[in-house]
Amino acid sequence: MVTVGTDAHKSSHTLVAVDENGCRLGQQTVPAVGAGHLAALQWARQWPERRWAIEDCRHVTRRLERDLLAAGELVLRVPPKLMLESRRPARTRGKSDAIDALAVARAALREPGLPVARLEGRSRELRLLVDYREDLVAERTRLQSRLRWHVHELEPELVIASGALDCYKLLEQLEAVLAAQPGLVAEIAGKQLRQIRELTSEIKQLERRIANLVLPVAPSLLALFGCGALTAAKLIGETAGPTRFRSRAAFAMHDGSAPIPASSGDRQRHRLNRGGNRQLNAALHRIAITQLRAPGCGRDYYQHRREGGDSKAEALRCLKRRISDQVYRRLRLDAHLLDPLSDATPTAA
Repeated sequence: MVTVGTDAHKSSHTLVAVDENGCRLGQQTVPAVGAGHLAALQWARQWPERRWAIEDCRHVTRRLERDLLAAGELVLRVPPKLMLESRRPARTRGKSDAIDALAVARAALREPGLPVARLEGRSRELRLLVDYREDLVAERTRLQSRLRWHVHELEPELVIASGALDCYKLLEQLEAVLAAQPGLVAEIAGKQLRQIRELTSEIKQLERRIANLVLPVAPSLLALFGCGALTAAKLIGETAGPTRFRSRAAFAMHDGSAPIPASSGDRQRHRLNRGGNRQLNAALHRIAITQLRAPGCGRDYYQHRREGGDSKAEALRCLKRRISDQVYRRLRLDAHLLDPLSDATPTAA
């Protein structure tokens, strides 16, 4: 089996083929366009048994992955951190595209169980919509902050409650106040207010669209207490398919909820894992906080950990790890319900 390591860039892709022992067999550089991808495929066909190892940077590798998968090729995704471990013991010093492509190929040989690339579907759509909504919310927050200062300058006695600028009724009242004020400050504030209203309307439309997309594809995940439509969309989009992970433990390492051992002697301790996908970790944190505010299994488990001697932070981390297992199981269950022939078979919690 020949492994074709790929170092991808915006303008070109460098390919290095290695055998099962990691010895270089050939090298090729192609343009990062459709014709270049076809040339790369034709070059690699000189080895009947082959697989592709691509550094997992999908902002530059997505088109290449899609073209290779459409041609029926086997594509592995190599985490970027594994390349450094492959370059350190190499005899070749320095850094180049060919050296990086060789490091990707050798990392794929060394590490079993790497995620296999698949054509992106609903998870990609949800991630794009969620990211776009978050951009709009950030832009609206920036405008709201500026509008508050302009209103304070014009009407110091007018107090605006936190979060109230998302309400259409208050925006209408402020518009009437600003219309009665002369000067450039009131004019600018009025324009900002109209932009906030437009952004709020678009954000609400996106939320409804996301909810309509999530409902049919994640019924089990939505049944998890504390997981709303936006949180479920974030989990689906960032996970990009539960079959990428061989176990719930691997998923927990990816989302950063798996603790890191920090023991010395007989006392077994763990410390916070600050790695992993922080977007997934934030989604798990929202679910955990929601479960703590209401009676139920999440709150009961948290109290059990506290009674066992855990600090508040340790108990919360344990709860997030428990929720990570539930999310992984429900993601696999939903994937299996959508496609019973897939390998996303349900697993025990």
